[in-house]
Amino acid sequence: MSIQIDWQAFTPISLVGGLMLGVATVILLLGIGRIAGISGIFSSLLRPKRVEMWQVLFILGLVISPLLYQLAGPLPEVAISTSVPLLIGAGLLVGFGTRLGSGCTSGHGICGNARLSPRSLAATVTFMLFGIVTVYIGRHVLSLL
Repeated sequence: MSIQIDWQAFTPISLVGGLMLGVATVILLLGIGRIAGISGIFSSLLRPKRVEMWQVLFILGLVISPLLYQLAGPLPEVAISTSVPLLIGAGLLVGFGTRLGSGCTSGHGICGNARLSPRSLAATVTFMLFGIVTVYIGRHVLSLL
């Protein structure tokens, strides 16, 4: 099986989304000195004693943004062909990795690397490498994906 990227299907909305993410990250860091690590923000909502309003608004923005996008046009079609047990297992592994690495792709990959954090660079290289290895094993060795 060969995977091809359809470069003709690129839309400017991808660029706009990336710019919005970057601007939000800078505003959060410069405005209140916080990092836009989604796993950290979300996990703090599970500990009600530590919840701050900006955290609730951040997560609410993640939930509401597809609804706002849908006002401009239809949402892209999502097709998931993987089994539910495999998705649950993958989610648990991602959660475990997030706790083990003290952050997620947004916290390390976007915010940490932008701050030139060596720990974030190491974490980003690690999760990218393991992601590549996992997909290779899942597709080509076990034929799961």
